[in-house]
Amino acid sequence: MRAVLVGLVFVLWGMGGAPGSNPGQALAQTVSFEQSRLEVVGGDGRHHPFVIELAATEEQLSQGLMFRKTLAEDAGMLFNFGRPRQVAMWMKNTLIPLDMLFMDRSGTVIYIEEYAVPGTLQPRGPSGLVQGVLEVAAGTARRLGLHAGDRVLHPIFTAGR
Repeated sequence: MRAVLVGLVFVLWGMGGAPGSNPGQALAQTVSFEQSRLEVVGGDGRHHPFVIELAATEEQLSQGLMFRKTLAEDAGMLFNFGRPRQVAMWMKNTLIPLDMLFMDRSGTVIYIEEYAVPGTLQPRGPSGLVQGVLEVAAGTARRLGLHAGDRVLHPIFTAGR
């Protein structure tokens, strides 16, 4: 019995389950994301291009940007929920502050959460239905002058097809 317990400890240790380790770190290294491009079109008509990673599977949606230490100014992650639904986002295991743009199925921004604090479990999001969420580096919405009513152009939105 003791040999089985010792063996189990070593297996858990190898999987990132050792005391003091972060088991999510192993997950962070196993989930991959497709890269894509999108544009946010501001109310002033200016197009702001981003290189994004697309989160669409349950694993990807759960992982998001957790454990990332940096995010370039022109990069982000687009969460595709497949159909409009009520969405609440939080910052569990997220190490960098983010802006979150919530879009309806046409890609219209319906809500922006600026400067979401890393690590918090406070749910964020609008009361309406959401098709996608674009997470970008904190300060991006203010720097680019983005507001509700702006458009995100990407094939996941009906306006992008």
